[in-house]
Amino acid sequence: MQLVVTLVTPDPSQLPAAQERVELALEGLRAPVTGRRLLGPGALDLEIGMPTRLTVAEAVAGLRVGVDKALEGLAVDFAVQPIEGRQKRLFIADMDSTIIGCECLDELADFAGVKAQVAAITERAMAGEIGFEGALRERVGMLKGLKSSALQACYDERVRLNPGAETLVRTLRAKGVRCVLVSGGFTFFTGKVAEAAGFEDDRANRFIIQDDMLTGQVGDPILGREAKLAALREEAAALGIPPSAAIAIGDGANDLAMIEEAGLGVAYRAKPVVAAQADCRIDHADLTAVLYFQGYTAEEFVSA
Repeated sequence: MQLVVTLVTPDPSQLPAAQERVELALEGLRAPVTGRRLLGPGALDLEIGMPTRLTVAEAVAGLRVGVDKALEGLAVDFAVQPIEGRQKRLFIADMDSTIIGCECLDELADFAGVKAQVAAITERAMAGEIGFEGALRERVGMLKGLKSSALQACYDERVRLNPGAETLVRTLRAKGVRCVLVSGGFTFFTGKVAEAAGFEDDRANRFIIQDDMLTGQVGDPILGREAKLAALREEAAALGIPPSAAIAIGDGANDLAMIEEAGLGVAYRAKPVVAAQADCRIDHADLTAVLYFQGYTAEEFVSA
């Protein structure tokens, strides 16, 4: 089986140094490069033969460690994976701080004058320090009495797609990939973000609103870590594919189960607990890195 190391950087001038370092590291690991393919500005595939004495999992794990070390000090992201099956058929994405650049609940809390308190709880929950469900109920409880009109104001003023999000989703859709937004946030926001980015469907939690005000309660059941994993499995089953044919991307602890289950689990600007367990990280490039990781070229991208 052939493996591939994909290098992606927002600064194309760093690519030659990155390539040189990685190829040297691969030689030391007895996995010399057998093919090279430029995917786009700042993106390169390095094809390598898998050492026959190792399983695929052992080879990929060892190469990830070696490549990661070789790229220290460079603003370069990478993925190591088998070439076969790298182009997936299902894309499951977190919303807050992944597809968009903010945490909607934190920003909404600003309209209630409690952003600092809510954001502190969010940070602990995303880092895996406290349970997600309890943290969500506590934060929403702090919004009791907020006028529902604040939801639209928050979306209009604070919510923006992260760079590359729309190109990523629209390109995958053009390739026949099902794209679903799965968030521990709220349907008011996911519906609008899904439409803006081009997702086919979205899943999230529900605010309970009475008399045009938030009641401080969340509709049951709460969509958290296990529900995100269930969403991946259900969507894969509906397509008749295994979870290995899916990509999952996120940044927080409640994304970890789906990231670990997917064939390619991507940590985007992620908390350490997530970055340590994901198959690959996007720390420097924009979201189109996910396309490069699957071997698509810049010429195939579908722009907004």
